[in-house]
Parts: sequence; C-alpha cells; structure tokens
Amino acid sequence: MKLMTMARTKRVFTLLLRVLALGATFAAAVVMATSHEKANMFGVRFEAKFSHTPAFKYFLIANVVGSVYSFLVLFLPAENLLWRLVSALDVVMTLVLTSGVSAALAIAYVGKKGNSHAGWLPICGPVENYCHHVGGALASGFIGVLIYMILLLYSIQTNLKTQLV
Repeated sequence: MKLMTMARTKRVFTLLLRVLALGATFAAAVVMATSHEKANMFGVRFEAKFSHTPAFKYFLIANVVGSVYSFLVLFLPAENLLWRLVSALDVVMTLVLTSGVSAALAIAYVGKKGNSHAGWLPICGPVENYCHHVGGALASGFIGVLIYMILLLYSIQTNLKTQLV
C-alpha cells in the first residue's frame, strides 16, 4: 500500500513538473514569435523581429520542440518501458533548451548594450517594446530550463534509488 502511494506521488510530481515545463516553454515560444516592432532611427524606418536573428529563431525552435516533447510525454503510460528513454531525452531536451536560452541571451545583451569594439549600437532605445517582449520570452525560457533541470535531477535520483533497491 505504501509503495503504491509513493509511486502515485512520484507520478503526480513528475506530471506537475512536466505541465509547468510545457507552460514555460510554450509561453516562451509564443512571446518570442509575437515580438516585433517598427521604429524610426536617424530618419530611417526599420523593423525589429525575432526572425531577423538566427539565435532568436533557434530559441523559438528549441522551445517549440520542448513544448511538443513535454506534451507528448504527458500521455505516456506510467508502466511503459519508454520511461527509460524519456530520462535520456530529458537530458537532451535540457541541453537544447539551455543552448537556446544561452544563444538568445548573448544576442539580447548585444541588442541592449551594443558593442563599442565592433561599432554596434544598442537598439533597445527605439524599439523598447520589442526588447521587453524578448526579455519576457527569455525569462520564460529560463524558467523552462530550470524546470527541466529539476525534472532531470529528480529522474536521475529516482532511477538510482530503484536500481539500488
């Protein structure tokens, strides 16, 4: 009886973390996909969009893949042998999401601060809403990475515990 309760608690905790991961990665993808703004700078009209930057595209794709993966794993039966594969895929997903956030953060930093050595000016002054959108997407993506890291650590800990018993 106690074993069944522990297994059910583990399953509920894992499902809760996966739903949170789904929400965070989906929110990051939606917010990034809707980030765009038009502005005038020195008499020149330009548009800032996520699709103009390969790192932001990669961030969007990584979060869409993370969302789809999280959604599909929610429907995997608890008794299925694929759960061992899910642990390995959690590692891959954590790495993909981390690399996406890292790449996007690097570009966002250059967009906010510029780079005086390369002669790049910051763009967040004229397109402030765009930068806030990107910042929100990055925050949500970072939360998704943290949730996946917790999922990964929990998965490793429970797998080690079951192998030792």
